[in-house]
This record gives sequence, structure tokens and C-alpha cells, in this order.
Amino acid sequence: MNIALGLLIGLVAGFSTAILRTTLDTRIRGEADLQRVAQTPLLGGISFDADAAKNPLLTQSPSQSPRAESFRQLRTNLQFANVDGKARIVLVTSSMPGEGKSSTSINLAIALAQAGQSVCLVDADLRRPMVHDYLRLDHNAGLTTALTGVADVNDLLQPWGGDELYVLTSGQIPPNPSELLGSREMAELLERLEATFDTVILDAPPLLPVTDAAVLAQHVGGIVMVVDASKTRTQELSKSMAALKLVGANILGAVLNRLPAKGPDSYGGGYYSYSADVKSPAKRFNRAKFEAEAISATSGAERWGSEFHFDETLTGKTN
Repeated sequence: MNIALGLLIGLVAGFSTAILRTTLDTRIRGEADLQRVAQTPLLGGISFDADAAKNPLLTQSPSQSPRAESFRQLRTNLQFANVDGKARIVLVTSSMPGEGKSSTSINLAIALAQAGQSVCLVDADLRRPMVHDYLRLDHNAGLTTALTGVADVNDLLQPWGGDELYVLTSGQIPPNPSELLGSREMAELLERLEATFDTVILDAPPLLPVTDAAVLAQHVGGIVMVVDASKTRTQELSKSMAALKLVGANILGAVLNRLPAKGPDSYGGGYYSYSADVKSPAKRFNRAKFEAEAISATSGAERWGSEFHFDETLTGKTN
């Protein structure tokens, strides 16, 4: 009787603790929580990767890894969210520091450049700039140098990688970041970059501690919110979305970062595998079938391209 009674009490206590913990946990755990709080599209999900702390860049991951695929999917979904092409300047921010906005903006810029776009990545976080640390670039001259008129922005852009990716680091940290980012010089600088590059990615400060991102939101075409699934609270995300809506920002969608690799809140991490065994006959057959379909699709695309031509003298670029 004592054993049965103890077992019953243990079950009730454990069940009650689980319900209480779930009720008190206000973190954004998955897409359902995101939609309930923010009512914004989910552009992508990035699973937690313990190796990402040492190797955060997309170029440091295997090309077919789940992490690399998640940023390619983010790139594709962002293009669909911006199907009219009006949001050529995209600001990446978060509610609080440490949610992964800098690594997300950098890897998104790399993914866009790998797709053949000319991309300019601007470190607009003039309080705690991180882009130069990730990419191993000089930051003594950069955005603040251009805004104060010391040097022209064309002399400050630093090429990175083998694609058309150019980086404008933060420059020296100023005493008045909000005033600089909201100045007429900043608006004119963004107009010049927009006219030069296919896409401009801004890594902006978090929304709640400072007003910089809200000020910048008025000069860009769209906003991408980075949400850490392991720490962002519903009230924090709700305040951030309210701040963006107050300034009339165009919110393209959100990115859920550090999602669990497995479980109901995971985001397609188990679908993609870069360690598949290609020795089995069935997988060899599927691979051959896939390659044949790809060759057929490529030849069809070439035929399509030969039938339709664009006048480069009118557009200024090849489409």
C-alpha cells in the first residue's frame, strides 16, 4: 500500500510540475508560438549546432549539411517574401543581444552572394559591432568614416570570399550612434548602396535595449527578426514587433535560431543528410534518377534561355 501510494503521489507531483513548468515557460519554442505572438511569416529555422560556436560561417560548414541548407532555405524564402523586389535593403535585428542576429545576417549575405547576387553587408551595430570579428576584417575605417565624410564609401568597402560580397565594417564606435544612423548622410549612403548592389544587408542593434534599429527601419525596404528559440520571451518579441509597427516598418518575417535538432519544434533538420550511404543499389538508382532529371531540367532551361533574350542596353544587367 505504501509503495502504491508513493507511486501515485510521485506521478501526481511530476505531472503537476510539468504542467506548471510549461505554463510558466514563456519562451518562443517554435512556429506556433511565433505565429501566436507576432503573426509574421517564418522565413527559416536554424537548428542548434554545437560546432557553430567555433565555425559560425556558412563557408565553414559542409555544403550539404543541415546548417548550410537552412541558410539556403532562408535565402529562398526571403526572395519569395520580397517577390516584388522592393525590399533591396534588408535589416536584420533581434529583440535582445545574443540571439544570433550577426551570424544570421553574415551567413544570409554569404548565401545570397553564392547565388550570384552582388551583396553589400553593412555592420550598422555601432555599439557592439561583430561583423569584422566573424570575417576577420579591419574595422578602423568603415560606416562611421563614411558618415562623417572622412572617406568615400567606395574606398571603404572590403571584398570577402570568391563571390560578389562586399563588407562595410562599423568603423570607430561613435558617441552618438542613433543620431548618425538617423541622419540624412545615412539615408543618402543607403541610396547609393541600393543603386549599386542587388541586395544590401544591415546588421542592426537589438530593438529593446536601444532605438537604433527602429530608427534605421525607416530607411530600409524590409525587416528580418531573429528569434532565439532557447531564450527569447513572448513579451520581448511582442514589444519588438510593436516598436517596428509604430515606425511603419515592413516586416518580411522571422528566423527561429537555435531550434532543437529533434522533436516537434525542429525545423527539417533530419530531412537533409550529408553522410548518406551511396553504396546501396537503391540509393545508387535514386541518385542516377535524380541526376538524369537534373540534366533534363538544365537542358530545358538552356533551351528556354535561347528562346528569350533581354536587351542588356536597357536593363544594364543580364537577367
